[in-house]
Amino acid sequence: MRRSIHRFAHVVMASAAVAATVAAAPAFAMDTVKFMIGANPGGGYDQTGRGLGAAMIASGVSKTATYDNKGGAGGTIGLTQFVNTDKGNPNALMVVGAVMVGAIETNHPPVTLKNATPIARLYADTMVITVPASSPLKSIRDLTTQLKANPGSVSWGGGSKGSIDHILAGLIAKDIGVDPKKINYVPFQGGGEASASILGGHVTVGIAGVSEFLPFIKSGKMRALAVTSKDRTADIPTLKEQGVNVEIYNWRGVYGAPGTTPEQRKAMIDAVVKATESKAWKETLQKNDWTPFLLTGDEFGKFVDSESARLGGTLRELGVAK
Repeated sequence: MRRSIHRFAHVVMASAAVAATVAAAPAFAMDTVKFMIGANPGGGYDQTGRGLGAAMIASGVSKTATYDNKGGAGGTIGLTQFVNTDKGNPNALMVVGAVMVGAIETNHPPVTLKNATPIARLYADTMVITVPASSPLKSIRDLTTQLKANPGSVSWGGGSKGSIDHILAGLIAKDIGVDPKKINYVPFQGGGEASASILGGHVTVGIAGVSEFLPFIKSGKMRALAVTSKDRTADIPTLKEQGVNVEIYNWRGVYGAPGTTPEQRKAMIDAVVKATESKAWKETLQKNDWTPFLLTGDEFGKFVDSESARLGGTLRELGVAK
């Protein structure tokens, strides 16, 4: 009888151990997180989506991640597809940022961020102004001298029309007394395309986030003229220390699909926040010289509304938007 009791006790303890193991197994917030990236591969949007996806997997909030690159019109083509095809999908995220906000203000598309669900702002990104290594322009002074003499002779390669890159070019022109409407701006759909054009000498100067151009700067294929931050980034001189009174940053985040429930939205926010606390995400920030800039939910939505008003006003002042 005692032997039977002992066997029963062992069975009960073994069952309890199995149950405890099951209970301790990770509860994935998303089986597969699906990222819509509104730009071609190779740029900051692409780096953001893939970096966050890897962090979500590493932190145990998602089993796997998929990525869909849909470049064009500052990300609004991808946004339209996202809103129309992923309605109610609690596993779908769209990479957004200042570029998209500017494009919406410029192009007035029928689908805007008002049609999606704010989840989280992730980081701020310092911008850099570069030229190909073979360029005769050695400094910001050289660039502004040429710009003053003949604004049209300086072609600026960057993100879509109305993007934060476009705004930066206009602000530099305005600060040195050149009519921003005379800026010769050449838009590209992704960082890879922009980099190729700059390296090939097809544009005079390039604008992007530091992370996008830093590999080319370090390899000597591009020359960095200035960064847009208050302090130096990667030991590159700032615009302000070179006499151009402009300071501006890019930022990026993620939105969820329309039609998700409050519970689903909270689960997405919690999953993204947990991912940003992971070692993988912190390493991504450090590698790309990104500054943490976390803001979630409705507060992020209010921030985007204020950015729309701020960037829209600047674009109208520069003659880019109506």
